[in-house]
Amino acid sequence: MTFSNILFEKKNAIAYVTVNRPKVLNALNMATMEELRAAFHDIKNDVSVRVVIFTGTGEKAFIAGADIAELAKHDAVKGKEYTHRGQSVLNLIENLGKPVIACINGFALGGGCEIAMACTMRLASENAKLGQPEVKLGIIPGYGGTQRLPRLVGKGIAMQLVLAGEMITAQEAHRIGLVNEVTAPAELIPRAEAIAHKIIANAPLAVQYAMEAVNKGMEMTLVEGLYLEAILFGVCCATEDKKEGTTAFLEKRQAQFKGR
Repeated sequence: MTFSNILFEKKNAIAYVTVNRPKVLNALNMATMEELRAAFHDIKNDVSVRVVIFTGTGEKAFIAGADIAELAKHDAVKGKEYTHRGQSVLNLIENLGKPVIACINGFALGGGCEIAMACTMRLASENAKLGQPEVKLGIIPGYGGTQRLPRLVGKGIAMQLVLAGEMITAQEAHRIGLVNEVTAPAELIPRAEAIAHKIIANAPLAVQYAMEAVNKGMEMTLVEGLYLEAILFGVCCATEDKKEGTTAFLEKRQAQFKGR
C-alpha cells in the first residue's frame, strides 16, 4: 500500500510509524486513520518486527488532534461510525502483541493524546503539551479518552483534564503518570530506540504474553487477572524460548531466542 499521510519504515527489528501531515500539525482525518490501520496490520503479521516507534513529523506536533474540517460535517450517525472506526485502530495498536512506544514530540491533543494512551508506553520531549480539549468544541473524547485516561491517571485527574479541556506540560504529564519519561527533543527517538533494543533482547512470546496479561488483566477482577496470569505463565513454560532462557541462565551465556 502507498501511504500519503504517514511514513512507514522497518529497520533492525523496529518499525517506525510517523504521522506526516505537518501543514495541519499532523491532525487526524479518516484517511490517515485507515493508513495507520494498514501499517499496524502489516506490523502485526511481520515476525521480523519486534517493537514499534510511533511519532509525528516535525518539532511542533505529535498529533494535534482531529481534522476539524472533517469533524464538523458529521451528524449523529456519521459521528458514531467515525468513533467506532477510530477506536478499532487504537484497539489494534493497544493489542498488537508487540510494544508500541509513543514519542510525543510536541502537541498531543484530543485524538493525538488518545493514540498515545493506546500505545504501550509514552515518552515525551520537554516541549510536549498534552490534553483532551474536546469539550471546547461541544463534543467529548471519542477515541477512548474517557476510558484510557482514568485507567492511567485516576478518575479525579482524568475528570479535571477532560472537563476543563486544558493542556498540560510534559513535566506535569510525567508527574501524574500519563507519560513514562521526559527527554530533551534530540534524545526522544534515541531513548525510544534504547528501550526498544532492551525489549528486542528478550523472548518474543514472553513479551507478547506479558502485554496480554497486563492489558486483559486491567479489565478483570484481581482473582480473574491472577488466573489469566497463571495460564499465560503455563503457556510460556511450554515454549522453546523458555527452555533456551533457563538453560542459558544456568550455563551463564546469552540466550538466543527464536519466538517459538
